[in-house]
Amino acid sequence: MRMLGRVAVSMTAATIGFSIISAAVAADETKPATLYGDMSSVTQDMLNRAGHDGNDFLLTNGNYWQQRFYPNRQINRDNVAGLRPAWIFQTDVTESMETSPLVVNGVMYVTTSFDHVYALNARTGEELWHYQQKLGPITTYCCGPNNRGVALYGDNVYLATLDAKLVALDAKTGKVKWETQIANPEEGYSETMAPTAVDGKILIGTNGGEYGIRGFVKAYDAKDGHLIWTFYTIPEKNEGVWAAQDATGRDMHRDIAAEKANLAKAGDLYKRLGGGVWQNPSVDLATRRIYFVVGNPSPDLDGAARPGDNLYTDSLVSVDLDTGKYVCHYQYIAHDVWDLDAVSPTVLAEAKDADGKIVPVVMEAGKTGHVYVNNRKDCSLIRFSEAMVPQEDMWSLPSAKGTRMLPGANGGVEWSPMATNPFLGLAYAINLHQPMTYTVTSAPYPNGKLWLGGAFAVIPTEAQWGNITAVDYNTGKIRWQVKTPQPMIGGVLATAGGLVFTGEGNGRFAAYDSATGSRLWQFMAGAGVNAPPSSYTVDGKQYIVVAAGGNVQLNYRRGNAIIAFSLAE
Repeated sequence: MRMLGRVAVSMTAATIGFSIISAAVAADETKPATLYGDMSSVTQDMLNRAGHDGNDFLLTNGNYWQQRFYPNRQINRDNVAGLRPAWIFQTDVTESMETSPLVVNGVMYVTTSFDHVYALNARTGEELWHYQQKLGPITTYCCGPNNRGVALYGDNVYLATLDAKLVALDAKTGKVKWETQIANPEEGYSETMAPTAVDGKILIGTNGGEYGIRGFVKAYDAKDGHLIWTFYTIPEKNEGVWAAQDATGRDMHRDIAAEKANLAKAGDLYKRLGGGVWQNPSVDLATRRIYFVVGNPSPDLDGAARPGDNLYTDSLVSVDLDTGKYVCHYQYIAHDVWDLDAVSPTVLAEAKDADGKIVPVVMEAGKTGHVYVNNRKDCSLIRFSEAMVPQEDMWSLPSAKGTRMLPGANGGVEWSPMATNPFLGLAYAINLHQPMTYTVTSAPYPNGKLWLGGAFAVIPTEAQWGNITAVDYNTGKIRWQVKTPQPMIGGVLATAGGLVFTGEGNGRFAAYDSATGSRLWQFMAGAGVNAPPSSYTVDGKQYIVVAAGGNVQLNYRRGNAIIAFSLAE
C-alpha cells in the first residue's frame, strides 16, 4: 500500500441543502442512498443511468453522452474553499498520467503509463490489487506511454495496451480472464485510449496515425473477446469531394489539379493513410448509434504522398452500434497538412439549430480552437464557436524552409475532454497557445516507423500560454475565459455544485465558478495535473479525484499521485 494524508470519512448521509443551479438539477440529482442494481457488478442498467448517478463514476467521461457533468452538489461554489486532500495514493510508475478514475460501490480503478491498473478503496486510498501488463517486445507509440483508463462491465475491468491488446481482468482480483490482439504493433498500432462498454460489447479505436496505419474502431464481445465488427476510418475510396475550404469557410490553399494528377499515378493508398481514433465514442442508445472523431492522415505534413480529401481523417463519424455500418460523417479539415486533427472526445447534447429549434447535437473541440456543433441526425455542421485561441496565417502551407501558422500542431484543444453544464448551456474546454513552424520533407513509407513527412517545432522566442474557455453551445459565443501561464492539456469536470475543475502543468488543480470563471479554490500538487478529474460519493461524502503525473507532450513535471479531495470536517 502507498498512501499519504489519510483521513477519516463520515458514515452519515450528506445533507443536500445548498443553493441550486436550477430546479432541474435538484430533480436529476441522485441522493446518496439511491443505488442502481445490487452493486456487485456493473450492469447495463447502471451504465445507462450513469449521468444521473450521484454516487459512482462509471464511464471515462461520466456517461454515454460524455458530458463530464457530475450531478452531486454537496461540494459547491459556497463551500469549495474548504476542500482538502482526503487521501493520496502513490503508484509504482513515475511518468505521465492521463487516467480518468472510475468508481463503483466504493472501489476506484485507475491506470498509469506502461499499462498498470490499480484497484483502490475509494474511501481511504488503500490498494486492493495491482496489475501490470507484460508488454510484448514491440511497442510503437506516439506522444508518450500513456493510458487513459479502463472500462467496467459485469465483473470485469477492460484495459487496452501499448502493444495493441485488449485485456479483461477480474474486477475483484485483477487476474486475467482473457486477452486478444487488436492489431500488429510492428505495423505502428498501439492503444492509449480507454475502452467503452455497452450492451455486451467493448468498443476500442486505435493509435498510430503517425506510423502509416489504417485506422479503425472495433467491437469485441465482452464475455470472451471475440471480434463482432470492424469499421475502418479509411475507406478504400477516400478522395472525397476535393474540398477547397475548411469547416469555417476558409481557403486551405490546395493545388487540387496537382493532387488529382498525383492520385492517377500513385493509386489509392488507403492501407497506410492513418486515421487513428484517440478517444472514446459517445453513445446514443435511443438511435443505436455511436459518434467519434478521427485523427490525422499519414504522413502528417507531406500532402504530396496522399492526394485527395483523405476521408475520414479530421472528421466526425457516426456508425451503427450493433453492426458498425457507416451512417454519416462531416470532415472539418480535408487533406490536413498541419496535424490539426480531431482528437478530443465527442459530447452529445440538446441545442438550438440555425432556426432556433432544439435538436440532438454532437460536439467536439478542435485543435483549430473552435468548438464544433453538429446535427446528430446527419452529422451536418450547425455552428462553430468563436476562436478560443489566436489564429494567424491559416492555412499557410508547410514548406522546406519552414512556415509559421497558428494554432500549432498541439492545438487549440488537444486530446483533452470537454465538460458541459446542460443547465447553463455551456461547454468547457482547455486550450494551448504554442506558435509553431511547419516544415515539410518528403520520405517514403518506413514500414511501421514514425512517418511525419516533416516536422513541427515550437518557436522558442514566442510566448506560450493556455486558457480555460466556457462556450455557449447554443450560439457559439464565448461566455468567459481564464488565461493560464502554461499551455493546457488534461481535461475538465463540471458539477451540479456550480463548479468546473481542471489542472495545469505547473501542478495547480483548481475549481472555478461555472457561470463566471472566477477561481474559487486551488491546490498545488507537486507534479503536472494533466488528467481529467472525476467525482464520486461514498457513505454520503462527495470526493473530487485527479491524477498528478505530468505530461510527455509538453514535458510537464512527472509524478505518481492519485489525489482525492473532500470537504474539511
